[in-house]
Amino acid sequence: MITPPYLQKGDTVALLATARKNIDDNLKPTIDLLKSWGLEAVIGSSIGLDYHQLAGTDEQRAADFQKQMDNPNIKAIWCVRGGYGTVRMLDLLDFSKFKQHPKWVIGFSDVTVLHNHLNTMGYKSIHGVMPVTIPRATPAAISSMKSAVFGEPLSYSVAPHPMNRFGQGTGELVGGNLSILYSLLGSPSAIDCKDKILFIEDLDEYLYHIDRMMMNLRRNGCIENLKGIIIGGMTKMKDNEVPWGKNALEIIDDVTKKYNIPVIFNFPAGHIQDNRALVMGSTISIEVNASGSTVVFK
Repeated sequence: MITPPYLQKGDTVALLATARKNIDDNLKPTIDLLKSWGLEAVIGSSIGLDYHQLAGTDEQRAADFQKQMDNPNIKAIWCVRGGYGTVRMLDLLDFSKFKQHPKWVIGFSDVTVLHNHLNTMGYKSIHGVMPVTIPRATPAAISSMKSAVFGEPLSYSVAPHPMNRFGQGTGELVGGNLSILYSLLGSPSAIDCKDKILFIEDLDEYLYHIDRMMMNLRRNGCIENLKGIIIGGMTKMKDNEVPWGKNALEIIDDVTKKYNIPVIFNFPAGHIQDNRALVMGSTISIEVNASGSTVVFK
């Protein structure tokens, strides 16, 4: 996997929207944060555009992303928010100049589209807090983002969870939002699960649909080929009038329990305030035992 150049003081970061619109004046906390890190911010043309739910048309969002990708002075692209819509502009992008001068693409949720697509191309990216979540993010989440973009050592220790499955595993970190992973299966942007460590998280889904998506991963041969699984926040799950019968974590445990791989539950990443940064595409080692779990980025 190719690692884009880590940021240095004086570098410029582009803030743009690939999915849901961002028409509020809410980027000052992020601009101030970047300045405190010695970085400059450029506001993309997609910020402020209003096309129904989206930050402009597919062509407008793609043009903004393309401009920032092709600009050699931009060292990272930080997507301001998620929602839905990144996949609609993905096939309008030309990554030719990106391949000549790779840069970090940062975000989570719907940005999983880009994480997965870049992974298939052989490039690392950063899953973590986005500008609209900065005001409510924990100091640890923000600090981990700084470590990720500047190339500082990254490792996590996580408290034990009763559903954890013990063991050790080493592999390339892939994944992101479960709904996005599910939606990309069968497309050119689908990740290869073989010998990987899979991270998943989700928000605002019906429990039966969590089961549907996990079954799809299993039937696609993804789970059986993994070296480990990391489960982040399963936030604001919904149920029908007739209950499904299991919560999200129990569903994931049920689908994955027959595989002899380590599993970390309740990892601090996803649609939660303590959304720690993950360098997707990196080789990581995980260890799960009675004392808890560790995740170490190589």
